[in-house]
Amino acid sequence: MRVKVLSRNPDDYVRETKLDLQRVPRNYDPALHPFEVPREYTRALNATKLERVFAKPFLSSLDGHRDGVNCMAKHPKSLSTVLSGACDGEVKIWNLTNRQCIRTIQAHEGFVRGMCARFCGTSFFTVGDDKTVKQWKMESPEYGEEEEPIHTILGKTVYTGIDHHWKEAVFATCGHQVDIWDEQRTSPMCSLTWGFDSISSVKFNPIETYLLGSCASDRNIVLYDMRKSTPLKKVILNMRTNTLCWNPMEAFIFTAANEDYNLYTFDMRFLESPVMVHMDHVSAVLDVDYSPTGKEFVSASFDKSIRIFPVNKGHSREVYHTKRMQHVITVKWTSDNKYILCGSDEMNIRLWKANASEKLGVLAPREKAAMNYNQKLKEKFQYHPKIRRIAQHRHLPKSIFCQIKEQRIMREARRRKELNRRKHSKPGSVPLVSERKKHIVAVVK
Repeated sequence: MRVKVLSRNPDDYVRETKLDLQRVPRNYDPALHPFEVPREYTRALNATKLERVFAKPFLSSLDGHRDGVNCMAKHPKSLSTVLSGACDGEVKIWNLTNRQCIRTIQAHEGFVRGMCARFCGTSFFTVGDDKTVKQWKMESPEYGEEEEPIHTILGKTVYTGIDHHWKEAVFATCGHQVDIWDEQRTSPMCSLTWGFDSISSVKFNPIETYLLGSCASDRNIVLYDMRKSTPLKKVILNMRTNTLCWNPMEAFIFTAANEDYNLYTFDMRFLESPVMVHMDHVSAVLDVDYSPTGKEFVSASFDKSIRIFPVNKGHSREVYHTKRMQHVITVKWTSDNKYILCGSDEMNIRLWKANASEKLGVLAPREKAAMNYNQKLKEKFQYHPKIRRIAQHRHLPKSIFCQIKEQRIMREARRRKELNRRKHSKPGSVPLVSERKKHIVAVVK
């Protein structure tokens, strides 16, 4: 006679201690779970609501400057060190862990126009209105030692920006033209120019390190190759570009911050039209910086707010503002992808969380698993109307809210006018121009 017996391992069901949770066997066959989707929808809705409840992005304010913060730089080796330059020529080095200023230097007379740290982190460079480029030690001077720069280069014109090469002892300055310098020499290795206007910003590509991008006040974005003594190509936009930032993960992608309230993400191989137009700000965009992952960037604007944009989306996922914050001049995304720093007119540097509702500190494994599960649920149901409305809702200052409304009406009026003109004109006489090509004037090679 054959007897069938159920054989189970008691370790799968018996608790090790009385404090353990009871282990419940689960059958994952979807046919046995007819109410799974309604249950998950409710969980996704609750997770979305809780995300908005716990969205408290502002962490602290770094006070100490006596004039508006004009530029900032990240330390390439230390996550807790950041440098800032003000409009009165003062440079401060901050420790973000203690949220304190650890060193103050009176670097220039007039504005500090630009800053950058050397790739090894031992020194940093500043340029100012006094037509000088100065190199400073990152460490504080010894007791009794004077606070003096390592090198000082006196130029013929005012320098408006500076950036250091990512791997070599070479840096670039901009002003009347783009100059490329060797650290050991007091005259530039080569000078690059295309046109006659002043250049406001220059940036080295972090991957293809011999490439540079610059923004000129005659509405041009010019790309240079350091190995050649001539510029590569330039794109002319409708309005002036204030600065640009290269994507740290894709060598050929960069984003430009423009005066026409928009940001443009370009592929440097195809400058005829931008990859994406990012529209949400209601005033000129003054600065932009990429996250280390290359999937998002943060922008600072004259409208007293900062916004976080995904690279492939036209609208921002987050907007940060405070009552006291004035025109935001500079912004930086920290190298650990967790925090954002912004410097504004009213002398403060503010520290924000990159993910507004993220819990800081060490997470327990179960907490981490619950967060990942909630994140997947939110992604699964993100297009449901109720969840989308809650996830996208943001409180805005009254001035920005009214300007957004006004611009929406103006945009709609322009669209209606164009439709009417096309309707009452000869077929083909009024061409249909896409939003991406509207803002490009020409590409010159």
